[in-house]
Amino acid sequence: MILKNIDILNFKNIAAATLDFSPGVNCLLGMNGMGKSNLLEAIHFLSMVRPMSPVTDNALIKHGEDMLIVKGEFVSDAGNADSIACGINKGKGKSLKRNGKEYQRFSEHIGRYPIVTVTPGDSQLISGPAEDRRKLMDMVISQAHPEYLSALIRYNRSLESRNRMLRAGVRDALLFESVEAPMEEAAEIIFATRAEWVKKIAPKIENCYARLSGNRESSEIEYRSQLAGSSLKEILAERRDKDIVLGYTSGGVHRDDLETHLDGYSLRRLGSQGQVKTFTVALRLAIFDYLKEAKGMTPLLLLDDIFDKLDAERVERIMKEVSSSEIFGQIFITDTNRKHLDDILAGMEGDHILLNVSEGNFKVIG
Repeated sequence: MILKNIDILNFKNIAAATLDFSPGVNCLLGMNGMGKSNLLEAIHFLSMVRPMSPVTDNALIKHGEDMLIVKGEFVSDAGNADSIACGINKGKGKSLKRNGKEYQRFSEHIGRYPIVTVTPGDSQLISGPAEDRRKLMDMVISQAHPEYLSALIRYNRSLESRNRMLRAGVRDALLFESVEAPMEEAAEIIFATRAEWVKKIAPKIENCYARLSGNRESSEIEYRSQLAGSSLKEILAERRDKDIVLGYTSGGVHRDDLETHLDGYSLRRLGSQGQVKTFTVALRLAIFDYLKEAKGMTPLLLLDDIFDKLDAERVERIMKEVSSSEIFGQIFITDTNRKHLDDILAGMEGDHILLNVSEGNFKVIG
C-alpha cells in the first residue's frame, strides 16, 4: 500500500500543503520545529484518525484557526485507490469520509490502511507506565483484528460502568454481575489475542534486535496479565470489596503489561539510551512485519528522527535494514542531517524524493 498524495489545511504549523509522494522513500530534511514531524502526524491522522502524540484533537488545529482537514489517496498493493478525508471542527468534533461517504463508526477505518511509526517518544514504551505499552498492543492488534477492537470497546465501556458503581458505593452483587458479564466475555478475547500477538512478535523482535546490535545481546519480550492464572470472573469477585474501598477496578486486562529484557536483565532498569533506542526500533520493525503478514498488504513506515541517540555503528545497521525497499515499500524518513538521508538513498535502487521543510512549507530538492 502507498499514500499517493496528501492535501493539508491548518494542521499544526502547516497552513496549506499539497504533496505528491514517491512510492519508495520520501525523505524530509529540515531543522527541528519546521514541520517534518507534523507531516508524519498528518499521515498518521489520515490512517488512524488520531495523531501519533497524546494530544487533544483541537491541539492539532493551527493556532488561530477553527478547523483542519487532511485529504489523501491510498493505493492498495492490488492497485485499488481510496480517497480519505479526515477533519476536525472546533465545537463540532471529528469527521471521516472514504470516497465521499461518511463512516458510521471510526472503528471501521482502523486497519484499512495499516501504518507503523518510529518516533523519539518510543523510549516511553520502555521507561514509561504500563498504559503506554497496552496502548501499543491495542493499536497494533486493532489494525489486524477488528474483533479485538470491538472486544476492547465493550470491555472499556463495562469497566467505566463498574467504576461508576464502585464510586457510588453500590454493593448489590446482582448489579455487579450484570455489568461484569460482558467484561468477562470481552476480556477472554483480549487476553487470548494479546498472548498470541506476543508469541508471534517476540521472535521477530529478537531477530531484528540481533541484526541492529551486531549480536551483542539477546532480547526478550514477555506478556504479563492477571488472567494468566485466573479468570476475570474470579478476579472481580475476589477484589470487589477492596475495589469498593478504592473506588476503581484493580484487576483485569486493563492492568496488563509487557516486560523487556536484554541478556536476562531488565531493559527498563539497566538499558542504555542506545540499547533502548535499538530495541524500540527493532520492536517497530517487527510490528511492521507482523502487520504485513496479518493484513496481506505492506503498511506505511514512518521513521521520525530515527538516528537520534545512536552511535555510528548502529546508525549504519539501521540504514542497511530500512534500505530494502522490497521489504518495506513506502517509507517516510525525517532528519536534520542530510548525510544520513543521502546515505540511505545511495543504498536504494527504487524511486525516491527529498523534500526540504521550513516553517511548514515543503520544497522538492532531490
